Order: sequence, then structure tokens, then C-alpha cells
Amino acid sequence: MIQIDTLSHHIAGTPVLSDISLTLPQGKITALIGPNGAGKSTLLNAIGRQLEPQQGNITISGQNLRRFAPRDLAFQIAVVAQHLNVGSRIRVADLVGYGRWPHAQGRLRAEDRVMIDRALIQFDLQNLRHRFLDELSGGQRQRAFIAMAYAQDTNWLLLDEPLNNLDLKHARSLMAKLRELVDTQGKSVVIVLHDLNYTLSWADHVVAMRDGQLAFAGPTLDVATADALSDLYQTDINIAQTDRGTPLALYHR
Repeated sequence: MIQIDTLSHHIAGTPVLSDISLTLPQGKITALIGPNGAGKSTLLNAIGRQLEPQQGNITISGQNLRRFAPRDLAFQIAVVAQHLNVGSRIRVADLVGYGRWPHAQGRLRAEDRVMIDRALIQFDLQNLRHRFLDELSGGQRQRAFIAMAYAQDTNWLLLDEPLNNLDLKHARSLMAKLRELVDTQGKSVVIVLHDLNYTLSWADHVVAMRDGQLAFAGPTLDVATADALSDLYQTDINIAQTDRGTPLALYHR
């Protein structure tokens, strides 16, 4: 599990994280939700050590995140940021191969190539493996970056708004693939989501934030109630049930 203890951070004197303490369960999908500017991406970046918080500690399996050497941490956590800057004239298979860097350190072995192929298949990219990134749609590029993170073969996947640029079919497909990774391979996923219905349908655990503070956290169906979500988003939200028994968030114009 990942334990976060009294985490705080400010930018130019403005608090963006304020005294955050929580536990992220292993082997689950945890959704980070909340309004724009709530601190979701900042928290995700702190967990992935893309950001050094000014106060507090984060431990993974009992070890302080600060104590990990970069390569050792890369065996534990893979991060897909919201804004990715990679040269557009890179082929999909080569990009996915970057995920093997901590293992191969630039010299791909047979087992690395097997993992690259597995990642391409897992995210339906095998037919695009020789295409350049600038020849792909936004959604295809997004899947390529997530495949790169999967190829890193870590326990934890941290994804910052990965459903951006994905149409309904591919957004649902991605969530189903993440569910499969958790259920069949024991992966742990922490994902920033804006769509409440993806959260209610797919996430086991939810962390809700507002104004840099923790609003609530816990098992999704226990804590993501209509009252809690209405207060979080300052919008009247009702929770209905689909014919399959899945919770459905409803809000009126």
C-alpha cells in the first residue's frame, strides 16, 4: 500500500495541498476526483515523485519514497502525466520500449521485446507498432503512452486524466483493461478522473479533493454518496441504478 502522512505543498505562497493523510490500497483502482484546481494532479505527481512536497511523507510498502534510488522507484511506480513532451517522430513500438529502460538500460533483451509485444497487444496497438506518433489520433497516442507505462512492469500505475482525447468506446475499453490488470495481474492503479460515472462503475476506492484538502476517501460505494458528491461539486447530484445494478450519477442542467 501507499501511505500518505500530513502532506502539504504550496506554490508562490498559495497552498495546493493541505495536510493530506490517507492510505491507497494495493491491488485496487483508486480514483482521484474533485473540481478543477482541487489538487488531484499535484497529489498524483507527489506520489510519483514528480514533485517534492514541502511537508509530510509518502511511503510505499513501508519505505519512504525519498529513500528510493530513481531506478529502484521505477521498478515500483510508472507514471503517465497529463502533458507529455516526446518527439513526434518516434514509432509506437519504440515509445513503448522506453518503458523497459529501468530493466534493460538501453540494451533491449529478448524478455524486454516480449514485454513490449505484450503491452502493444494489451492496449490494441499491435497494428500501429510501426506508425509515428504524429500519425496517430490523440486517443491512439494516449494508449501508446499507457502501454509504455505498462511495459515498465511496475506494481503501481499512476494515470493523470488518461481518458482525455478518448471517445466513448475507447474510454470504456481503457477502463476495462485497467480493471483486467488489477483483477488478473494484481496491479494497483491510481487514476485522476473527471467523469463520475467512470468512477462509480470502475473504481474500488475513491479519494475526493477540494481546494487542496481531502474531502473524503474510502470504498467507492460507501463514500461516494449523492450528498457527498453534491457537496464536493456544489451541484445537485442524484445516484440511480442501471438495469445491471451499476450506480449512475445524474445531474440536471
